[in-house]
Amino acid sequence: MTDTALPLTAGGALSARPLSRGRGALNYLGVLPFLLFAIAFLIIPTVYLVVGSFQDAAGALTAQNYADLFTPQILRTYMNSIEISAVTAIAGAILGFLLAYSVIAGGLPGFLRSGLMTFSGVASNFAGVPLALAFTFTLGRVGLLTLFLHSVVGLNLYGGGFSLFTKLGLEIVYLYFQFPLMVLIIAPAIDGLKRDWREAAENMGASTFQYWRHVALPILMPSLLGSTILLFANAFGAQATAYQLTGGSIDIATIAISRQIRGDVLFNEGLGYALAMGMVVIMAVSIGLYAILQRRSERWLK
Repeated sequence: MTDTALPLTAGGALSARPLSRGRGALNYLGVLPFLLFAIAFLIIPTVYLVVGSFQDAAGALTAQNYADLFTPQILRTYMNSIEISAVTAIAGAILGFLLAYSVIAGGLPGFLRSGLMTFSGVASNFAGVPLALAFTFTLGRVGLLTLFLHSVVGLNLYGGGFSLFTKLGLEIVYLYFQFPLMVLIIAPAIDGLKRDWREAAENMGASTFQYWRHVALPILMPSLLGSTILLFANAFGAQATAYQLTGGSIDIATIAISRQIRGDVLFNEGLGYALAMGMVVIMAVSIGLYAILQRRSERWLK
């Protein structure tokens, strides 16, 4: 067996040899499944979506599908989706932030944090048909909580005009998975608030309001805005929960796309693809607004 001398640096330490090209190329095999998954389920469907949105039922090139997006019915569909998504995103962001801050930095017992994070991890993924059924059994016309309030408290929810199967009811259901998702996202940002910053502000005579106005909020603003936009996207793309809860009686974009493509009553694949492209545009605008607001908030830190 022959000895192989390793190259030494000027100080006598061993120098690391660069990986060979063959070994470096071998490392890319770990990325291959991700690339194949992205191509199969993201790139190819997107191309198919764009092409299909410019075709009519006969496959001819047309722009009528996009012209139909501006009809009153389609516009109402988009407005319903935007309204539900915005309301649940803002309400979920506020509730989730206050809850996360009170548990993480509010001086509450530590076991509450582990319990909250565990619940948030489960609740943020509890959606679709199971969530709709759970709320129906709880707040439906003969739900457990509805009957309890009526028989024990004397409060008749549905007699007062409330209904779980309306837009308001759908927003309440969406909040169940919106605010736990906010807790999971904003928790690392709250952990990043150092106690020294608050102590320094208090030593300089700043009030609690001044600390939040000039220190804490500018630091948390990018995370708060990004989390709210993520909640908006999460609600904007939901379909199964709304369909199971309302039976499709509330016109939202995802249900309208399903109707056009499945052809239960209507059948216009091109219009369905155009509706989906409209959702893509709305999401792109949301991300653009987030980038602008993030740059403005970062200026406060300079």
